[in-house]
Amino acid sequence: MKNSLQSLSARALFAAIAASTALVVLPGCAVSRGQSSVGEYIDDTTITTQVKARMVENKQVDAAAISVETLNGTVMLSGFAKSGTERDTAETIARNVKGVKSVKNEIVVRAS
Repeated sequence: MKNSLQSLSARALFAAIAASTALVVLPGCAVSRGQSSVGEYIDDTTITTQVKARMVENKQVDAAAISVETLNGTVMLSGFAKSGTERDTAETIARNVKGVKSVKNEIVVRAS
């Protein structure tokens, strides 16, 4: 019983140290990207992941040719598309992801 209490105390101490470290380190990373909190950084990362996943699922969009970045809910699309339809579809996919406030579409259509 005594060993299990010591083990539990050690794990609790480790968790507290890890959480404290995250609170000190992560906000610094987030602020340097323009987010005001770790929560905003996580939200932006989630949006980016969802946009990319939906592009991979959509056969009209070459997800490998399009970059997605998110900052404070604004999605920036860049890269190359084979047609205006592909460019527009990528933008529509991004706009339909929960949490997206706006989309900046800088995808360039390559002339064939």
